[in-house]
Amino acid sequence: MEAEHDLSPPTGGTSAAADAVASLLSSARELPEDIRDTLERVATDLRRTEGELGSVVARYRALVEQIPAIVYIDVADDSMATTYVSPQIETLLGITPEEYTSDPHLWTRHLHPEDRDRALEEYVRGRESGEPFTYEYRLIAEDGHIVWVRDSATTVRAADGTAAFIHGVMLDVTDAREAEEHAAFVSYHDHLTGLPNRAMFEEYLDLAIARARRADDAVAVMMIDVDDFKLVNDSLGHEAGDALIAELAVRLREATRDTDLVSRQGGDEFLLLLADLEKTTASGMPNATDGGTLIAESVATRIHEALRAPFELGETEVYVTASIGIALFPQHAADATQLLRDADTAMYRSKQMAPGGYSIYADGAQDMLGKLSLSTRLRKAVENQNWELHYQPIVDLVEGSMKGVEALIRWNDPNGGLVPPGEFIPLAEEMGLIEAIGDWVVNELARQGAAWRAEGLELELSFNLSPRQLWQPEVGNRITERIEAANIDPRRILVEITETAAMTDPDRTLRVLRDLRARGLRVALDDFGTGYSSLSRLRDLPVDVLKVDRSFVRDVSSQPANGSMVQAIVQLAHALGMTPLAEGIETQDDWLFLVERGCRLGQGYFFSRPVVAEDIMARHRRSAIALVEPA
Repeated sequence: MEAEHDLSPPTGGTSAAADAVASLLSSARELPEDIRDTLERVATDLRRTEGELGSVVARYRALVEQIPAIVYIDVADDSMATTYVSPQIETLLGITPEEYTSDPHLWTRHLHPEDRDRALEEYVRGRESGEPFTYEYRLIAEDGHIVWVRDSATTVRAADGTAAFIHGVMLDVTDAREAEEHAAFVSYHDHLTGLPNRAMFEEYLDLAIARARRADDAVAVMMIDVDDFKLVNDSLGHEAGDALIAELAVRLREATRDTDLVSRQGGDEFLLLLADLEKTTASGMPNATDGGTLIAESVATRIHEALRAPFELGETEVYVTASIGIALFPQHAADATQLLRDADTAMYRSKQMAPGGYSIYADGAQDMLGKLSLSTRLRKAVENQNWELHYQPIVDLVEGSMKGVEALIRWNDPNGGLVPPGEFIPLAEEMGLIEAIGDWVVNELARQGAAWRAEGLELELSFNLSPRQLWQPEVGNRITERIEAANIDPRRILVEITETAAMTDPDRTLRVLRDLRARGLRVALDDFGTGYSSLSRLRDLPVDVLKVDRSFVRDVSSQPANGSMVQAIVQLAHALGMTPLAEGIETQDDWLFLVERGCRLGQGYFFSRPVVAEDIMARHRRSAIALVEPA
């Protein structure tokens, strides 16, 4: 068979016949002239045919061995032995033609394990059908790299109709395959993180819900939104923001289970799918989706723990938190669309209550403050300046006298009464309205301070600067212009920033706070103990007042752990040349405990809730601040 399919020029056939004729002519000189002439013409024709055939074979070989494909000829039986393969086999697989044709099992051994059975079945089926066949599969080259080939073959039959041999062409389609796979990957994955995108997430969610219906299981969807992500982009640039998102994706994968699907929806939002959750609690008692709820809460906790360590963005350490919304099938929604909507609603609610936490969807929770409605009303509030400032006294804990006030904004919403800042400030920042609201606060505080001074009341005036305001260009100039226009001494103004905001970009924070101090303003670090300050960072910050978070102050006299924490913070403040101020004082015992530990300033419901400006003036007229029990 090998000689039959060899593409080298033939050495028998017409050549042997011509030699036989020539031999006959030389040995039979007595032949008649006309017969000799005939024999000579036959010999000449045979030699010409031999030359033409050799030329055809040479041209065929040249053609076969120059095209960017592998041509092969196989025996048409179960041995599948190859009798000819073109030299391109060496370029493609690193195997010489001689090696390939000498081993009938070499092709099979080089088939990719995942494609081997299918390729062999298609080859045998094509050979037996006698029809041309084409199929694609992977081969493993000698150096281990993968090659995709498109193999097109046909069975050549002999004159009696039996299969003579298989003639095929293998074309390298690796680049085309990789392009197709890349296009498929891009259409279902996020280009920045490599995570599945929203389209792929929705397909998996539909499948998970279908399985849950059959097995009576639960499915949880978690919407994850990075808090204050725009602040990172604005302060460090979009490249740093992209780096943060990419690193965040890694941490989310590490914090979740192997069976969970993490997806990037876009921007700073991620989706998490928890499928095939049992609807029973740990005790095994059926209870709707309690089992799924417990698992979802556990995953949310792990995510928050994974975000506690700082992110290294170039030379800057950044701390971030994320708000998470959780919704479950079938408890909250009957289909994928509603489940995603409910998770989004729960996430938004989480941001309103306390960024950096998680919230489980509750029916009707957003009826009053639905995001769309809230956005529209908030824009109108900015246009109409529907704001009020309430003031909470800051007390000298030793003397019991009012030393200053903290201004706290309230939204006078026609649809919902007075709305506290926690329910609209996050959205105002997201919508880019916080600058206008912040300017109003400073203007109103300066006006009220001037009015109090005209009545003989000089107080330290404190207000909160949001993270977005902290990164405004010329923020110090914007504040001092309004303060000086009201003829108020900047040294009586205390600008409060949260510890979390300060640590988002410590280097930039340091520059901003130094600018505020240079303008005569004083600075307070709010909610201390809830963020991620390091002692070295805290030591370098130009801070005048260190505010101890209310979570430590509450029950400080009866909770030893809280007491130890507060005492340590008070001592730290004194060591750094700062004044400690305790928030959230609610009992006389807590007040006395703080005085004994050297904390000079404080505020809380034990002294007063936030009140309107007129009540502050009334309290001033009394010799000491009235002690008001919590309502």
